[in-house]
Amino acid sequence: MTAEPRILLHNDATARHADRLRSAFPRCDVAECTTYENVPGMIRQFRPDVVFTIRFAGSQGFPRDAMLASGGPRWIANGGVGTDHFGQWDPACTTITNAAGVAADMMAEYMLGGFLHFTLDIEGLRQDKAGRIWRARNMVPLKGKTLLIVGLGHTGRALAKRSRALGMRVVGVRSRPQADECVDIVGGPDDLPGFLQDADCIAICAPLTPATRGMIAGAEIAAMKPGVLLADVSRGGIVDQAALAGALASGHVAGAALDVFETEPLPTDSPLWDLDSLIVSPHCSSVYDGWEDASFDLFLDNLDRWIAGRPLQNVVDPERGY
Repeated sequence: MTAEPRILLHNDATARHADRLRSAFPRCDVAECTTYENVPGMIRQFRPDVVFTIRFAGSQGFPRDAMLASGGPRWIANGGVGTDHFGQWDPACTTITNAAGVAADMMAEYMLGGFLHFTLDIEGLRQDKAGRIWRARNMVPLKGKTLLIVGLGHTGRALAKRSRALGMRVVGVRSRPQADECVDIVGGPDDLPGFLQDADCIAICAPLTPATRGMIAGAEIAAMKPGVLLADVSRGGIVDQAALAGALASGHVAGAALDVFETEPLPTDSPLWDLDSLIVSPHCSSVYDGWEDASFDLFLDNLDRWIAGRPLQNVVDPERGY
Protein backbone atom coordinates (compact mmCIF):
# COMPACT_ATOMS: atom_id res chain seq x y z
CA MET A 1 0.00 0.00 0.00
CA THR A 2 1.02 3.58 -0.50
CA ALA A 3 2.69 5.15 2.52
CA GLU A 4 0.74 8.37 1.97
CA PRO A 5 -2.90 7.52 1.15
CA ARG A 6 -5.40 10.26 0.41
CA ILE A 7 -8.20 10.05 2.97
CA LEU A 8 -11.65 11.63 2.77
CA LEU A 9 -13.58 12.06 6.01
CA HIS A 10 -17.33 12.13 5.43
CA ASN A 11 -19.58 13.04 8.35
CA ASP A 12 -21.73 15.97 9.46
CA ALA A 13 -18.88 17.06 11.77
CA THR A 14 -15.36 16.12 10.73
CA ALA A 15 -13.01 18.64 12.34
CA ARG A 16 -12.19 16.71 15.52
CA HIS A 17 -11.51 13.51 13.63
CA ALA A 18 -9.47 15.35 11.02
CA ASP A 19 -7.24 16.75 13.76
CA ARG A 20 -6.77 13.28 15.26
CA LEU A 21 -6.02 11.79 11.85
CA ARG A 22 -3.45 14.43 10.92
CA SER A 23 -1.79 14.05 14.32
CA ALA A 24 -1.58 10.25 14.08
CA PHE A 25 -0.72 10.09 10.36
CA PRO A 26 0.92 13.42 9.46
CA ARG A 27 2.05 12.22 6.03
CA CYS A 28 -1.48 11.43 4.86
CA ASP A 29 -3.38 13.87 2.69
CA VAL A 30 -6.75 14.54 4.36
CA ALA A 31 -9.92 16.15 3.02
CA GLU A 32 -13.30 16.67 4.66
CA CYS A 33 -16.88 16.60 3.39
CA THR A 34 -19.93 17.31 5.56
CA THR A 35 -22.79 16.77 3.07
CA TYR A 36 -24.09 13.98 0.88
CA GLU A 37 -24.39 16.26 -2.15
CA ASN A 38 -20.71 17.25 -2.31
CA VAL A 39 -19.27 13.73 -2.14
CA PRO A 40 -19.28 13.03 -5.93
CA GLY A 41 -17.33 16.21 -6.64
CA MET A 42 -14.91 15.57 -3.78
CA ILE A 43 -14.19 12.08 -5.04
CA ARG A 44 -13.60 13.30 -8.61
CA GLN A 45 -11.32 16.13 -7.52
CA PHE A 46 -9.54 14.66 -4.50
CA ARG A 47 -9.48 11.02 -5.69
CA PRO A 48 -9.22 9.49 -2.22
CA ASP A 49 -7.73 6.07 -1.64
CA VAL A 50 -9.73 5.73 1.57
CA VAL A 51 -13.07 7.12 2.76
CA PHE A 52 -14.23 7.11 6.36
CA THR A 53 -17.99 7.68 6.27
CA ILE A 54 -20.87 7.85 8.72
CA ARG A 55 -24.43 7.72 7.42
CA PHE A 56 -25.75 10.83 9.15
CA ALA A 57 -28.82 11.78 7.10
CA GLY A 58 -30.46 8.43 6.40
CA SER A 59 -30.07 6.05 3.48
CA GLN A 60 -32.03 8.09 0.94
CA GLY A 61 -29.59 10.19 -1.03
CA PHE A 62 -26.51 8.52 0.46
CA PRO A 63 -23.76 8.90 -2.21
CA ARG A 64 -23.04 5.21 -2.62
CA ASP A 65 -22.77 5.39 -6.44
CA ALA A 66 -19.99 7.97 -6.24
CA MET A 67 -18.13 5.99 -3.61
CA LEU A 68 -18.39 2.73 -5.53
CA ALA A 69 -17.76 4.14 -9.01
CA SER A 70 -14.81 2.99 -11.08
CA GLY A 71 -11.72 4.84 -9.93
CA GLY A 72 -13.24 5.52 -6.52
CA PRO A 73 -11.68 4.70 -3.14
CA ARG A 74 -10.19 1.26 -2.70
CA TRP A 75 -11.29 1.08 0.93
CA ILE A 76 -14.45 2.51 2.49
CA ALA A 77 -14.52 2.47 6.29
CA ASN A 78 -18.15 2.60 7.36
CA GLY A 79 -18.31 4.27 10.77
CA GLY A 80 -21.48 2.38 11.72
CA VAL A 81 -22.36 -1.29 11.61
CA GLY A 82 -25.02 -1.72 8.93
CA THR A 83 -23.89 -1.54 5.30
CA ASP A 84 -27.24 -2.07 3.56
CA HIS A 85 -27.12 1.54 2.30
CA PHE A 86 -24.23 0.49 0.04
CA GLY A 87 -26.28 -2.21 -1.68
CA GLN A 88 -24.02 -4.62 -3.53
CA TRP A 89 -20.40 -3.96 -4.46
CA ASP A 90 -17.49 -5.76 -6.05
CA PRO A 91 -15.04 -6.72 -3.29
CA ALA A 92 -12.30 -7.10 -5.89
CA CYS A 93 -12.53 -3.35 -6.52
CA THR A 94 -13.66 -1.95 -3.18
CA THR A 95 -13.15 -3.17 0.37
CA ILE A 96 -15.76 -2.08 2.91
CA THR A 97 -15.25 -2.42 6.65
CA ASN A 98 -17.66 -1.59 9.45
CA ALA A 99 -17.54 -0.71 13.14
CA ALA A 100 -19.22 -3.86 14.44
CA GLY A 101 -18.77 -4.22 18.18
CA VAL A 102 -18.32 -0.53 18.98
CA ALA A 103 -21.92 -0.11 20.23
CA ALA A 104 -22.75 -3.72 21.09
CA ASP A 105 -22.89 -3.18 24.85
CA MET A 106 -25.13 -0.10 24.54
CA MET A 107 -27.52 -1.85 22.18
CA ALA A 108 -27.73 -4.83 24.53
CA GLU A 109 -28.64 -2.47 27.38
CA TYR A 110 -31.31 -0.85 25.20
CA MET A 111 -32.99 -4.19 24.53
CA LEU A 112 -32.86 -5.29 28.15
CA GLY A 113 -34.23 -1.89 29.12
CA GLY A 114 -37.12 -2.45 26.73
CA PHE A 115 -37.93 -5.85 28.21
CA LEU A 116 -37.69 -4.49 31.77
CA HIS A 117 -39.93 -1.55 30.89
CA PHE A 118 -42.74 -4.00 30.23
CA THR A 119 -42.02 -6.71 32.81
CA LEU A 120 -41.85 -4.08 35.56
CA ASP A 121 -44.82 -2.18 34.07
CA ILE A 122 -43.00 1.13 34.24
CA GLU A 123 -45.80 2.87 32.36
CA GLY A 124 -48.40 1.55 34.82
CA LEU A 125 -46.30 2.73 37.74
CA ARG A 126 -45.99 6.14 36.13
CA GLN A 127 -49.74 6.37 35.65
CA ASP A 128 -50.40 5.29 39.26
CA LYS A 129 -47.99 7.92 40.52
CA ALA A 130 -49.67 10.59 38.39
CA GLY A 131 -53.03 9.56 39.88
CA ARG A 132 -51.62 9.24 43.42
CA ILE A 133 -52.79 5.62 43.44
CA TRP A 134 -51.17 3.11 45.83
CA ARG A 135 -52.01 -0.38 44.57
CA ALA A 136 -50.51 -3.77 45.35
CA ARG A 137 -48.40 -5.21 42.57
CA ASN A 138 -46.36 -8.28 41.69
CA MET A 139 -43.13 -7.79 39.78
CA VAL A 140 -42.47 -10.08 36.80
CA PRO A 141 -38.90 -11.41 36.80
CA LEU A 142 -36.81 -12.03 33.69
CA LYS A 143 -35.21 -14.95 35.52
CA GLY A 144 -36.48 -18.19 34.06
CA LYS A 145 -37.83 -16.57 30.89
CA THR A 146 -36.67 -17.74 27.46
CA LEU A 147 -34.96 -15.14 25.28
CA LEU A 148 -34.64 -15.71 21.54
CA ILE A 149 -31.86 -13.70 19.89
CA VAL A 150 -32.08 -13.49 16.09
CA GLY A 151 -28.53 -12.68 15.02
CA LEU A 152 -25.57 -13.64 17.20
CA GLY A 153 -23.03 -11.05 16.13
CA HIS A 154 -21.36 -8.64 18.54
CA THR A 155 -24.67 -7.20 19.75
CA GLY A 156 -26.46 -10.52 20.06
CA ARG A 157 -23.63 -12.03 22.06
CA ALA A 158 -23.43 -8.96 24.33
CA LEU A 159 -27.15 -9.35 25.02
CA ALA A 160 -26.78 -13.09 25.61
CA LYS A 161 -24.06 -12.51 28.21
CA ARG A 162 -26.16 -10.01 30.15
CA SER A 163 -29.34 -12.07 29.89
CA ARG A 164 -27.67 -15.21 31.18
CA ALA A 165 -26.44 -13.18 34.17
CA LEU A 166 -30.10 -12.35 34.90
CA GLY A 167 -31.01 -16.04 34.86
CA MET A 168 -32.66 -16.16 31.46
CA ARG A 169 -32.59 -19.18 29.17
CA VAL A 170 -31.03 -17.98 25.90
CA VAL A 171 -31.52 -19.47 22.46
CA GLY A 172 -30.14 -17.96 19.30
CA VAL A 173 -30.41 -18.09 15.52
CA ARG A 174 -27.54 -17.37 13.19
CA SER A 175 -26.91 -18.13 9.53
CA ARG A 176 -24.00 -20.43 10.38
CA PRO A 177 -24.75 -22.03 13.76
CA GLN A 178 -21.90 -22.58 16.17
CA ALA A 179 -21.81 -23.06 19.91
CA ASP A 180 -21.54 -20.03 22.19
CA GLU A 181 -20.81 -20.19 25.91
CA CYS A 182 -23.56 -17.67 26.73
CA VAL A 183 -26.25 -19.29 24.56
CA ASP A 184 -28.03 -22.48 25.64
CA ILE A 185 -29.09 -23.50 22.14
CA VAL A 186 -27.86 -22.15 18.80
CA GLY A 187 -29.82 -22.97 15.68
CA GLY A 188 -30.01 -21.93 12.05
CA PRO A 189 -32.77 -20.17 10.10
CA ASP A 190 -34.71 -23.43 9.77
CA ASP A 191 -35.01 -23.57 13.56
CA LEU A 192 -36.62 -20.14 13.81
CA PRO A 193 -40.31 -21.26 13.71
CA GLY A 194 -39.89 -23.57 16.70
CA PHE A 195 -37.88 -21.02 18.65
CA LEU A 196 -40.53 -18.33 18.05
CA GLN A 197 -43.22 -20.48 19.68
CA ASP A 198 -41.24 -20.95 22.90
CA ALA A 199 -39.76 -17.47 23.42
CA ASP A 200 -40.98 -15.08 26.10
CA CYS A 201 -38.74 -12.30 24.76
CA ILE A 202 -37.38 -11.86 21.23
CA ALA A 203 -34.45 -9.66 20.22
CA ILE A 204 -33.79 -8.84 16.57
CA CYS A 205 -30.07 -8.13 16.05
CA ALA A 206 -29.51 -9.46 12.53
CA PRO A 207 -28.21 -7.36 9.61
CA LEU A 208 -30.62 -6.49 6.81
CA THR A 209 -29.79 -8.75 3.88
CA PRO A 210 -31.86 -10.41 1.14
CA ALA A 211 -32.05 -13.47 3.42
CA THR A 212 -33.29 -11.55 6.47
CA ARG A 213 -35.63 -9.06 4.78
CA GLY A 214 -39.16 -9.98 5.86
CA MET A 215 -37.85 -12.74 8.14
CA ILE A 216 -40.34 -11.82 10.88
CA ALA A 217 -43.55 -11.47 8.86
CA GLY A 218 -47.21 -12.00 9.72
CA ALA A 219 -46.98 -15.79 9.96
CA GLU A 220 -43.96 -15.63 12.26
CA ILE A 221 -45.61 -13.03 14.50
CA ALA A 222 -48.79 -15.11 14.69
CA ALA A 223 -46.70 -18.12 15.74
CA MET A 224 -45.21 -16.27 18.72
CA LYS A 225 -46.31 -17.09 22.25
CA PRO A 226 -49.17 -14.84 23.43
CA GLY A 227 -47.80 -12.07 25.63
CA VAL A 228 -44.34 -12.11 24.04
CA LEU A 229 -42.06 -9.07 24.22
CA LEU A 230 -39.95 -7.93 21.25
CA ALA A 231 -37.03 -5.56 20.77
CA ASP A 232 -35.57 -4.64 17.37
CA VAL A 233 -32.25 -2.81 16.89
CA SER A 234 -31.41 -4.24 13.47
CA ARG A 235 -32.79 -2.44 10.42
CA GLY A 236 -36.30 -1.66 9.28
CA GLY A 237 -37.44 -4.38 6.87
CA ILE A 238 -36.66 -7.48 8.92
CA VAL A 239 -39.88 -7.22 10.97
CA ASP A 240 -43.19 -6.64 9.20
CA GLN A 241 -44.20 -3.56 11.16
CA ALA A 242 -47.82 -3.56 9.95
CA ALA A 243 -48.27 -7.12 11.20
CA LEU A 244 -46.51 -6.22 14.45
CA ALA A 245 -48.80 -3.20 14.93
CA GLY A 246 -51.83 -5.47 14.61
CA ALA A 247 -50.39 -7.95 17.10
CA LEU A 248 -49.64 -5.14 19.57
CA ALA A 249 -53.13 -3.70 19.20
CA SER A 250 -54.70 -7.11 19.90
CA GLY A 251 -52.37 -7.82 22.82
CA HIS A 252 -50.90 -10.94 21.21
CA VAL A 253 -47.55 -9.16 21.47
CA ALA A 254 -47.59 -7.57 24.92
CA GLY A 255 -44.95 -4.96 24.19
CA ALA A 256 -42.20 -3.98 21.79
CA ALA A 257 -39.25 -1.60 21.69
CA LEU A 258 -38.42 -0.51 18.14
CA ASP A 259 -35.31 1.49 17.34
CA VAL A 260 -35.50 0.91 13.58
CA PHE A 261 -38.27 1.45 11.05
CA GLU A 262 -39.05 0.73 7.43
CA THR A 263 -39.20 4.51 6.81
CA GLU A 264 -37.02 6.84 8.85
CA PRO A 265 -37.84 9.27 10.28
CA LEU A 266 -41.07 7.51 11.24
CA PRO A 267 -43.88 9.43 9.45
CA THR A 268 -46.06 11.46 11.77
CA ASP A 269 -49.18 9.70 10.45
CA SER A 270 -47.83 6.22 11.21
CA PRO A 271 -50.22 4.20 13.41
CA LEU A 272 -47.21 3.03 15.40
CA TRP A 273 -47.17 6.35 17.28
CA ASP A 274 -50.58 5.56 18.80
CA LEU A 275 -49.69 2.19 20.34
CA ASP A 276 -49.27 2.45 24.11
CA SER A 277 -47.51 -0.92 24.19
CA LEU A 278 -44.77 0.26 21.81
CA ILE A 279 -41.57 2.14 22.62
CA VAL A 280 -40.45 4.25 19.65
CA SER A 281 -36.85 5.48 19.58
CA PRO A 282 -35.17 7.37 16.71
CA HIS A 283 -32.52 4.80 15.65
CA CYS A 284 -30.43 5.76 18.67
CA SER A 285 -29.75 2.49 20.49
CA SER A 286 -26.12 2.61 19.30
CA VAL A 287 -25.61 6.29 20.09
CA TYR A 288 -23.80 7.17 23.30
CA ASP A 289 -21.20 9.70 24.35
CA GLY A 290 -17.96 8.59 22.75
CA TRP A 291 -19.29 6.12 20.18
CA GLU A 292 -17.93 8.11 17.23
CA ASP A 293 -14.51 8.30 18.88
CA ALA A 294 -14.58 4.55 19.48
CA SER A 295 -15.51 4.00 15.84
CA PHE A 296 -12.71 6.31 14.73
CA ASP A 297 -10.25 4.46 17.00
CA LEU A 298 -11.09 1.30 15.08
CA PHE A 299 -10.57 3.17 11.80
CA LEU A 300 -7.15 4.47 12.90
CA ASP A 301 -6.06 0.98 13.87
CA ASN A 302 -7.24 -0.31 10.50
CA LEU A 303 -5.49 2.54 8.71
CA ASP A 304 -2.25 1.50 10.35
CA ARG A 305 -2.89 -2.02 9.04
CA TRP A 306 -3.74 -0.66 5.57
CA ILE A 307 -0.51 1.30 5.30
CA ALA A 308 1.52 -1.65 6.57
CA GLY A 309 -0.18 -4.03 4.13
CA ARG A 310 -1.73 -6.15 6.89
CA PRO A 311 -5.31 -7.57 6.79
CA LEU A 312 -8.05 -5.19 7.84
CA GLN A 313 -10.45 -5.89 10.70
CA ASN A 314 -14.23 -6.07 10.19
CA VAL A 315 -14.19 -6.58 6.42
CA VAL A 316 -17.79 -6.93 5.21
CA ASP A 317 -18.78 -9.69 2.79
CA PRO A 318 -21.22 -8.07 0.32
CA GLU A 319 -23.01 -11.37 -0.21
CA ARG A 320 -23.62 -11.96 3.50
CA GLY A 321 -24.06 -8.28 4.37
CA TYR A 322 -21.73 -8.41 7.37
